[in-house]
Amino acid sequence: MAILSDKTALVTGGSRGIGAAIAKRLAADGASVAITYTKGGDAAARVVKEIERAGGRAIAIQADAADADAVKAAVEKTVATFGRLDVLVNNAGTAIPKQFEEATLEELDRVIDINVRGTFVATQAALKHMREGGRIIMIGSCVGERMMTPGLVPYAATKGAVKMFTQGLSREVGSRGITVNNIEPGPIDTDLNPAAGDWAVPQLANTALKRYGHVDDVAAFVAFVAGPEASYITGANLTVDGGTNA
Repeated sequence: MAILSDKTALVTGGSRGIGAAIAKRLAADGASVAITYTKGGDAAARVVKEIERAGGRAIAIQADAADADAVKAAVEKTVATFGRLDVLVNNAGTAIPKQFEEATLEELDRVIDINVRGTFVATQAALKHMREGGRIIMIGSCVGERMMTPGLVPYAATKGAVKMFTQGLSREVGSRGITVNNIEPGPIDTDLNPAAGDWAVPQLANTALKRYGHVDDVAAFVAFVAGPEASYITGANLTVDGGTNA
C-alpha cells in the first residue's frame, strides 16, 4: 500500500526542478498533488500529465508566491478539489546572485516576498485545514545554516529566517500532531543552478562528495518526512547537501 494514499499534498513552485521532482515523488507514494507555478504553464501541465499517466491525481494552479491572495486561493482550491490538505511543501523560492552592495531594493523585496512572506502566507492558510498527522515541510538551503558562497547574502538571510520559522512553528502546532521540518539542499543540478559553469565551481569545492546532487535526492527526503515513519521528527533542519556543511 502506498504510504501516502488518501493524503493530499500542495507543493509550491512545483512546475520544474526540485518542486517538480517532489510533486512526482509524493504522487508516486500515493498522494493527490496540487502544484503552484508563476510562469510556464506548459511545464506545470507536463508535471500534471506525467503524474496522471502514472495513475495519480494532480492539478496545477497559477499563483505567484509573492501574491498573498493568490497563495491563499491556491490552498483553498487544493482543498476544494481533493477534499483535504495533509502536506504542504513550501518549495517556491528565488535567488538573485550578485554582490550585496549592487542589489536593488526591488530585488531584495522580491527575494524576501517569495522566500519568507510567501512561506508565511501559505503555511498560515494551510494550517486552517490540517488535521492530526499534518506535515509542513520547508525547502530551505544549506546556506541558511552556514554561508560560504559569495553573492547570496539576501538569499542566505531569508533561508536563515525559514530555519527559525520552522523551529518556532513546530512548538506552536506540535500539540495538534502536526510536524514542521526544514529540508536544506546544497548544490542541486537544476535549470537555476546547473552543475556546470563558473557559478558551480565554488559550490562544488565546498562539498565533501565533490559533485552536485540530483533533484530526486531532495524529493526522496521530502517523501520520507511526509510519511508515517517521520512522525517523531519536528522542528528539525535536515541537510541534503553532499557534505557542504560537514
